[in-house]
Amino acid sequence: MAELIKTGITKLLNGVAPNINAYKIEKETRKIGWSICRGILLFCMSFVLLYPLIYMISVAFRPQEQIFDPTVIWVPKSLTWDNIITAYKLMEYPAALKHTAILGIVSSILQVISCAVVGYGFARFKFKGKSLLFAMVIFTIIVPPQTVIIPLYMEYRFFDFFGLGRLIGLLRGEDLTANLLNTVWAFYLPAIFGVGIRSGLFIYMFRQFFRGMPVELEDAAYVDGCGPVRTFIKVMVPNAAPVFLTVFLFSLVWYWNDYFFTSMFSNQFTVSTVLTSRQVIDVGTSQREFSIAHQQAGCLLAIMPVLTLYIFLQKYFTESIERTGIVG
Repeated sequence: MAELIKTGITKLLNGVAPNINAYKIEKETRKIGWSICRGILLFCMSFVLLYPLIYMISVAFRPQEQIFDPTVIWVPKSLTWDNIITAYKLMEYPAALKHTAILGIVSSILQVISCAVVGYGFARFKFKGKSLLFAMVIFTIIVPPQTVIIPLYMEYRFFDFFGLGRLIGLLRGEDLTANLLNTVWAFYLPAIFGVGIRSGLFIYMFRQFFRGMPVELEDAAYVDGCGPVRTFIKVMVPNAAPVFLTVFLFSLVWYWNDYFFTSMFSNQFTVSTVLTSRQVIDVGTSQREFSIAHQQAGCLLAIMPVLTLYIFLQKYFTESIERTGIVG
């Protein structure tokens, strides 16, 4: 009997073993196939995203005579710095960079502060019309800026100090107004009051982040005698460093790349407006022909500071995205 049982188990194992090996081989084959498909997909997506940058670098360092050379596709036959130097001079790059940096950094800091306060209020406090006001904040994300550009332009051209100028005008017979166009206040004031570039999105990000923080932190602060303002400054702000960094980077990039508002409200050139506001030409021709190489060199100079900033802050940026509650 024991011999029969042993023989039966041996036959059974001999029959199952090939199936197990076949299953393992099939599983490994599927795993390798999916890895190859993911690699191809990521490569294609990376190429689509990096194509503008690759083309920009290729043309910016390409001599003029090779621009329309059909034998040159990606790698130039020789490299030159002439395009970068010419674009640097035509853009008046140091002045444009300085103005853009001051405008973007100050506006971003003011916008981060105002959006953090508004987002915290929506996340923690209850008041009448809260849902309606938050819906209006979300609505600002949807509305194209072109639909409100004329009222904004008139408001900055005849700024009446939030209605006080008109009240004074009733006594003087003439409204007290100021022209904020071509000044930094056309950008600083919206940032201070939480209506700057993409402020609705930033308020939403702060709201989602503060909603995810434990209420016990604030309760403990209230027990220790802190008020709402002190609790926000002493407890919430130190624990919200990731979302502050993320919002600041987003805001800085949008202010840096902005062309629409900058060209409408200011005549001072920034790195985003100087490329289209000044004629970047081929100085080697008498007909002042438009130079693609100079244009791409100017674009490379324009994005270089932001690209460098992202390279050094990439780790903190990606970690912050996971904690801001954007998808929450």
